[in-house]
Amino acid sequence: MANDTLRVREFAPIERQALDHVWIHSARWLDLAERDGLHVIVRGDGSTLYDAHGRTFLDGLAGLYLVNVGHGRKEIGEAMAKQAADIAYVSSADYTCLPAVQLGEVLAQLTPGDLNRFFFCSGGSEAVESAIKIVKQVQAMRGFTKRYKIIARRGGYHGATMGAMSITSSRNERFFGPFMYGVSFVPSPNRYRNDFGLEGEAGDIACANAIEQEILAQGPDTVAAFIGEPVSTANNCHVPSKKYWQRVREICDKYGVLLVLDEVINGFGRTGTMFATEQFGIVPDLMTMAKGLSSGYAPIGAVAVSDQIYDEFKKQDTALAHLLTFGGQAVACAAALKNIEILQREELPQRSASNGAYLLQKLQSLRAHPTVGDVRGLGLMCVAELVSDKATKEPFGPIAAAHPFSRRVSELMEQKGLLSRVFASVHFCPPLVATREEIDRMVAIVDESLTIAEKEHGFS
Repeated sequence: MANDTLRVREFAPIERQALDHVWIHSARWLDLAERDGLHVIVRGDGSTLYDAHGRTFLDGLAGLYLVNVGHGRKEIGEAMAKQAADIAYVSSADYTCLPAVQLGEVLAQLTPGDLNRFFFCSGGSEAVESAIKIVKQVQAMRGFTKRYKIIARRGGYHGATMGAMSITSSRNERFFGPFMYGVSFVPSPNRYRNDFGLEGEAGDIACANAIEQEILAQGPDTVAAFIGEPVSTANNCHVPSKKYWQRVREICDKYGVLLVLDEVINGFGRTGTMFATEQFGIVPDLMTMAKGLSSGYAPIGAVAVSDQIYDEFKKQDTALAHLLTFGGQAVACAAALKNIEILQREELPQRSASNGAYLLQKLQSLRAHPTVGDVRGLGLMCVAELVSDKATKEPFGPIAAAHPFSRRVSELMEQKGLLSRVFASVHFCPPLVATREEIDRMVAIVDESLTIAEKEHGFS
């Protein structure tokens, strides 16, 4: 077994200050202070990160699935500085600003169908929170005062604010319950472990039909919306067929349930098109976005709303009962505009599709490992799922990220110069500018790390 004993390490002054004053969001203290888990990143360039010691790492997670145009884009910083010199903020309650108007116009040309109205906010959780409020209010405005329930999917992730966490199946009941009332969950498409014991598209369709069953069980006159990610990263990147989402759209229309697609991670080229929705042949009623909207250069998110939804507010001359201070903040909108310009100019969604197919082909070699049960993905959003037993598909415990094997693989990857996420799967989601040589190196590092960890843990 791997030795996980604590050890003393030397900290740079900036690292000591980080340990004393910065609350790193989901990190455990001993991992930071005594297990070499602390990284103070000081610079980035493309797909490469540099820490306070001058060490270099390939960024296998694009920050947190979002630095789509890559690190170190000076032109985005310049656009932000120029906007800040003009004006940085106007009241989101009463006014808007020039870059917010321009961003709305640009997004309306990119989003599918009639998703032409944008409620701006600061990030993905806020976008989901806003979408929840919009669907509840519009259903009430249409006269359906009992339609307040939300149906989500098991394994999905939608954020960490209270409403968004309530529709996330991995929510932490011990610390944060009780959650928002009226939420229920249905199975997610999963061709590796289908809940209905079916294979391929048949399993996808069974998962879609489960939504109809849940609507009927809850009572159609009580359900406001169904929400899901086109391809769920949190649920290990299971890619459903087009017929899955087309069936979901059909079911929602049949019962007057609004369809919310969460593109916070999927959007802006990550899956090989500007929005993953484009690949499934449907148009949702609402679509959330964030992350790749600015590639992390500024905090910004949005809810794209169909003309039909917004028309309810126009007809009834009613405002949305919701306000966020930094919605449409001018500097963040300027960053998003320049980011989208780069995505289009350099054809990064197309590059994601091409290099994503290359990455998926390279990952096939990892199937030879006794701990790799499956590889899959779409665009530059791929995973290698880890299992303790290939025959039974047994995962590494209920909290795979905490398992000694997963932790050892992650540690080895970092030692070899790759930063990524090792939970139930090893995630391969680099910036969309990653070269094929960098992709080759990422796969090689994971291959080497698995080989060592498997030997240490008795798998080979």
